[in-house]
Amino acid sequence: MKTGEKHVVTGAFSYSGKYIAQRLLDAGHRVTTITNRLNRPDYFQGKVEVKPLDFSNHKQLVDSLRGAAVLYNTYWVRFNHVTFSHSQAVENTLRLFAAAQEAGVRKLVHISITNPSETSQLEYFRGKGQLERALKESGLSYAILRPAVLFGKEDILINNMAWVMRRFPVVGVFGDGSYRLQPIYVDDLARLAVEQGAGSENTIINAIGPETFTYRELLSMIGTTIGKCRPIMSTPPWLGYLCGIIIGRLVGDTIITFEEIRGLMADLLYVNDKPAGTTRLTEWMQEHADTLGIAYANELARRI
Repeated sequence: MKTGEKHVVTGAFSYSGKYIAQRLLDAGHRVTTITNRLNRPDYFQGKVEVKPLDFSNHKQLVDSLRGAAVLYNTYWVRFNHVTFSHSQAVENTLRLFAAAQEAGVRKLVHISITNPSETSQLEYFRGKGQLERALKESGLSYAILRPAVLFGKEDILINNMAWVMRRFPVVGVFGDGSYRLQPIYVDDLARLAVEQGAGSENTIINAIGPETFTYRELLSMIGTTIGKCRPIMSTPPWLGYLCGIIIGRLVGDTIITFEEIRGLMADLLYVNDKPAGTTRLTEWMQEHADTLGIAYANELARRI
């Protein structure tokens, strides 16, 4: 990968895209972001070229991607909403793939999920499986990264688990809480993405961190780290989901969906593979214990 090449990142003002863009800038590349959040603060002080992300405008997408060595695709939606949906995200991403192909992009680095499957009963994992197949069949050179859970300064899941533990006298797990997660630090994912962008081979990597936790262990560890050890109760999934709805209405957000609960309990955020990240969540949390969970991280507010 030559210094000074053009690289395009979807959503460089968002979460993982910001870390990818920063690593590319540090490596001396020209970075363009295509984003639908043009009013976001510019963390890069004008160093990143900004183009609108309009999936309905094929020509504009192609023009934005033309001349790019690599496209890093972080675009997705976590759940269905009146203003966005998984099916729409699949259609939009297919349009992005087609634009990249027409623009002559050398390689596409795509962020997927652990255990994607076109036959999954869960729309999130099914959509990710459909996109992986489409990318493989597109003729583009590709790297597919499959993270389970991300953590970092702008994290939502880990932060909001800490937020709940700071405010409620007891917390619940869905079922027995024995299902597993393998969180990866967001900058470890960014490093991996940039490394894969430099290569020429087609690759699929389970982008998991160096530690594996059961959901119950993760809650306990968060409570211990922030000094808010709470009793952890096993609850039926429907009751945990109902509690999530109630809290979500209080904060104006979707805390968790029933599909996400099913995915957790099916152990879909765990794979039997070697870690791709090196940063340990336990150590990172110790460094950020004073601020973790102080403020609620609102997913809908970020997206809308």
